[in-house]
Amino acid sequence: MKHYSAGLPWHLGRHFLLSAIASITALAASPEALKQLPIDAGKVVEVNSYYASAKDAAGRNEVPRTVVKIVLNPGKDSNINVEISLPEAEKWNKRFIGLGNGGSAGRISSGSLVGYTARGYAVATTDMGTAPNSDSGIGKPDVWKDFGYRATHLMTTVSKQVIQAYYGQAPEFCYFNGGSTGGQQAMQEAQRYPEDYDGIVANVPAHCRTPLHAYFLWNEQIFHNCPFTAAQEESIIAAGNEYMASQEMPQTAGKLVSDPRCNEKDIAAVIALARKKDPTLTDNHAAALRKLFEGPKHAITGERIFDGIPFGSSFKIAHGHLYLFQWVFGKDKDLMSLDFGKDIDTYTEKLGPYLNAENADLTAFEKRGGKLIMISGSADSCVPYHATLDYYERVIQHFGSLEKAAAFCKFYVVPGMSHGPGPGINNLPDMLGLVMTWREKGEAPHTLKAKRVVEGKTELDFPLYPYPEKTVWEAGAFKAVSGPRGGVERVAEKFRPKAAE
Repeated sequence: MKHYSAGLPWHLGRHFLLSAIASITALAASPEALKQLPIDAGKVVEVNSYYASAKDAAGRNEVPRTVVKIVLNPGKDSNINVEISLPEAEKWNKRFIGLGNGGSAGRISSGSLVGYTARGYAVATTDMGTAPNSDSGIGKPDVWKDFGYRATHLMTTVSKQVIQAYYGQAPEFCYFNGGSTGGQQAMQEAQRYPEDYDGIVANVPAHCRTPLHAYFLWNEQIFHNCPFTAAQEESIIAAGNEYMASQEMPQTAGKLVSDPRCNEKDIAAVIALARKKDPTLTDNHAAALRKLFEGPKHAITGERIFDGIPFGSSFKIAHGHLYLFQWVFGKDKDLMSLDFGKDIDTYTEKLGPYLNAENADLTAFEKRGGKLIMISGSADSCVPYHATLDYYERVIQHFGSLEKAAAFCKFYVVPGMSHGPGPGINNLPDMLGLVMTWREKGEAPHTLKAKRVVEGKTELDFPLYPYPEKTVWEAGAFKAVSGPRGGVERVAEKFRPKAAE
């Protein structure tokens, strides 16, 4: 199958799917028939039906459903697990949802499917071919491709095949919902396979994948050579919040950084303020902080590899996650010895074309009516906002105007949201529901009700607007104003190589 990219027609993949569907029309829509379903480069390994009269492990009534487990082997070293959950025919709402994974994947969260099934959706997810753990990708390009894009697309096509067989009809609408690594999956689908989904939610998307992990390594090496105590980290976060407070609303000033965009002068000022707050921060700490906030550059050419840690965010989730380097250099390689010259070039050349989802040409997705919502957190140092903000700017550039891009693609930067618990907003509307309404009813999302809820108590509550609009407090009321565009340093094209199969 061919994916959609310049010069590669997506209709070949569609032709395969239609042919597969045609070949199974004689099968009965029953669990027993599903066990015999012919799967291209794979097989059905298990079909189980659950009934309301049964109890789950927690003693609750089961959600009536049929669960289909499939193994796919599109390459010599491929072993992709897929799980599909199907509601009873009379409960099915004619919609299919693909769910993303997280981290290095390698497992399937069966429980994540049940809630969607209870609401009438056929739903599927995949382990992305990296079971039993991330070591499965060491020296295996088939696994790189599966993790990068292939597993998600094949999960989608085989799920549609199973749905056709089970219900006797294709889904009317298909949606994808994923965060972090699931956000990478979401962006790959929009870019490579625009016919797969009608609407997509990419939450904190790790789409600029190889530069992101270079950032992790950059930070890891810095922390290895110059550790910070928890108290020092808190002083640095507090300094960032205090310095940026003048740009905040009264409700958030000093508590979080809604817009961490900064320059060298800002970085120097935050470091000086942090040292004033905490005298234990040495000259070595100051030099390390400068590198952390500025982010990695190529050691030879000086080209931008990734931006730095955002002001006001945790250091704890800004490093680690180094398995991609082991995929390229082996398990025994001393990763603290890797350089940001030739080693980064080798790493990028091998993994970048498969893992990165950086193509701003979403024309095919837009033309078929697709809708995309991207979400980043301003306090997320695990998948920082800046690469996604710049990606959206490149989408705007490709389509010729903000208005044209926003007609099918929205981007929200959520104040104080991290990759997990953060200092700010932690409660948003149902973003998947919003993208469904947008696609099916033409009602585009705009103002979101954003909250911070702690132990049932609402601590923050204000409207959130799509980039580049921002929320301000004027004359005793919230309002939207036009915020600044861009303002982040672009990852060099060298580190965003074109997609390849």
